[in-house]
Amino acid sequence: MRAMQESPPYLSIVVPAYNEEARLPESLAQIVAYLQGRPFDWEVLVADDGSNDRTAAIVQQCSSSEGRVRLLSGPHLGKGGAVRRGMLAARGRYRFLADADLSMPIEQVERFLPPRLDDCDVAIASREAPGARRLGEPRRRHAVGRAFNLLVQLAALPGVRDSQCGFKLFTAAAAQALFPLQRLQGWGFDVEVLYLARLQGRRLVEVPIDWRYRKESKVRLFPDALRILGELLLIRWNHLRGRYRPRPTPPV
Repeated sequence: MRAMQESPPYLSIVVPAYNEEARLPESLAQIVAYLQGRPFDWEVLVADDGSNDRTAAIVQQCSSSEGRVRLLSGPHLGKGGAVRRGMLAARGRYRFLADADLSMPIEQVERFLPPRLDDCDVAIASREAPGARRLGEPRRRHAVGRAFNLLVQLAALPGVRDSQCGFKLFTAAAAQALFPLQRLQGWGFDVEVLYLARLQGRRLVEVPIDWRYRKESKVRLFPDALRILGELLLIRWNHLRGRYRPRPTPPV
């Protein structure tokens, strides 16, 4: 007789991390403290992108006291590669992507879940949707970010006001359909995954959040913007080459 399989958790939180020994202890503590007070099953997966600092040790220490925190180790591929690994390893009915800097209060994850939000496949944290608040962001950085988002809308995601915020929620079905087709390993993966969601006819919703600017952010505005612009062209090229078609399911 087969042993009964453990039922999947309601919520998985996936945190991509590369050399995050400075920020991760506080962020993990906040995430775990919040989830321990929730009335549903959960897990936290830290996808370590080949860090060479104490990132892995910090996660293992947290896991020793809270077994629902797991470390996913892998080679250094880029943020997109770490996110893909985490999303495909997650087991939750809902799978929430959270940046390690926790610039969005973790309590606001409730804005992405039923009963606050339902009937969507992908929920995107937005710093531009009505009701959102940006806290402490320099005006110049905001202006450059808006100009870049306009290019993203023109090239790939018309109508999506904020594709690059590092907090997004996917249903299990959406994650399992989208992330196996993801090809980009770097910062442009956000746009690619949302582009794939549009191709598949999935419903996207932008959720207003409170977002606090962090001076220690690893995003380098101009170099990373130029890199993502190149990846936008690659996304369109991949589409033209038919590389985003769902892979055939092998016969049983």
